[in-house]
Amino acid sequence: MSVPQEELSILEAVINIRNRLTVLKRDRGEFVKAHDVLSLYHAVVKQVTRLNDVRDEQQPHKNRLDTTLADVFHLMSLFFLTIGKTRECPATYCQIAVIRQLLDHLNESAVYNETDLTTFQTRVEELREIVRNDVESGLHPVAMTKLLERQLHECDTILDSMEDSLSVLSVELIPLHEKLVNLRRQLATLAGREGPVKAELKPLQEELRKIDAKRVDGKFLGPGGSSVPTSQALLSSLIEECFNIAQEIRAREVSKTVASSLKPIYDRLSEMRAELENLVLTHRWSLRETDLWNYSLSLREIDKMRVDGKFVLLYLLRRCYGLIYRLLSSSEPVSEELMPVANKLSTVKNCLNEVLKYGGPFSPRDLYPYQLALHQIDSLRKDGKFVGSDGSIPEGQGVVMAHLNECHELVEMLKEAMDEGEDEEDSVEEL
Repeated sequence: MSVPQEELSILEAVINIRNRLTVLKRDRGEFVKAHDVLSLYHAVVKQVTRLNDVRDEQQPHKNRLDTTLADVFHLMSLFFLTIGKTRECPATYCQIAVIRQLLDHLNESAVYNETDLTTFQTRVEELREIVRNDVESGLHPVAMTKLLERQLHECDTILDSMEDSLSVLSVELIPLHEKLVNLRRQLATLAGREGPVKAELKPLQEELRKIDAKRVDGKFLGPGGSSVPTSQALLSSLIEECFNIAQEIRAREVSKTVASSLKPIYDRLSEMRAELENLVLTHRWSLRETDLWNYSLSLREIDKMRVDGKFVLLYLLRRCYGLIYRLLSSSEPVSEELMPVANKLSTVKNCLNEVLKYGGPFSPRDLYPYQLALHQIDSLRKDGKFVGSDGSIPEGQGVVMAHLNECHELVEMLKEAMDEGEDEEDSVEEL
C-alpha cells in the first residue's frame, strides 16, 4: 500500500529517527546515554501523535510508514533495555514481538503442552503489569500504551486458541501426548545438530515404534483397552510428524548435505545460532541489547522467505528466536554504563560466598583483595551515587547498591569468623 500524501512528511521524519538510532547503535566508542535515547523517543512519540491525528483508527493500515515505525519501536525498545529502563513500557515492545513470533511458530507446528503455554502466559502477564503501571502513572503517552495493550491482546488471542486446541485432548491421552511432544523436541534438536547423530537417533526411533505399536486399528485405546478416547487425530498427526523428522534426519545422514539452494540460509542460521548461544553464556560482560537488532532483522527476512520450509531450517529459525527471547528476558534493570560495576560486584559476591561456604581459617591477607575491590568501587560514588561520564545518574543505582552492601556484609561476616577463630586459639593456648 502506498503512503498517502498527508503521511509523507511523517514517514520522512520517522526514517530520519531510525537513521539516528542506527548511528547510535553502531557507536561502540562510548556508553549509550539515557538523554540521547529519551530525546529520540520523544521525537518518535511526536510523529505517532501526528499520525493518529491524520488517520482513521477504524481503518486497518499497512504501508511503508507502519513497517518503518515497527522497526523504530523495536530498536527503541532495545535501547530502553540498554540504558536499564527495563520496567518502563517501551522496553516491552521487542519482548512482545519475539513472544508473538514464537507463539506463531508453536501454533503452526502444533507441538506444545500446557507447561509451554503457562510459561508464555506468565511472561505476558508480567509485561502487561509494566504497561498497566505506566498507564496509571501517566509516565508514557496513551498512544504508546495503547499500541502495547493491542499487541498483548493479540498474544492472548493466540494463547487462548492454543489452549482450546489442547482442551480437546482426552485426559487418558495426556501422558502420551506429553511423551510425543518431548520426543518431537529431541528429534528437532538432532535435526539442527551438525555431524553424525545415528547413535542418538536410534533410541528415539525405538521409543516411537513402541508408542506406535500401542495403536489398535490405527487408534490409541484408553485404560483397559475398552474405550477409544477423543483427539485421536492430534496424536496421530504428531506421531507421523515424529516419524517424518526421523526419516529426514536419516536421509540427511546419507546425503551428508542440505539442498544447495538452501545451503546459504542453513549456514547463516547455523552461524547466528552459534553466536546467540555464545551470547547467552557471556551476555553479562559482552552484550549491548541493541546488538540483538541485527539478529532480529535477519531472522525476519529469513522467515519471510519460508513457504512450506524445510524442517531443519525451521528448527534453526525457531531456536534463534528462542535464544533472543531468553536474552531479552534476562536483561537487568542496570544501564550499560553501570553494568561493568554490577558485574564486578557480582563476581566479588560469588567469591565471598564461596569463601564463606568452605570456611577458614582466614587471615587479613586473605580478605585484602576483596576489600580493595570494594574500596575501588566505593570510590566511584559521588554523594552516595554512581555518576556517569557526562554527570548524569545512570539507571540501576538500587541494584548496584544492593550488591555493594551485600558484599560489605559478607566481608564483615568473614571478619567475625576470623576473630572467633583467633579467640578459640587463645583459649587453647591458655589451657
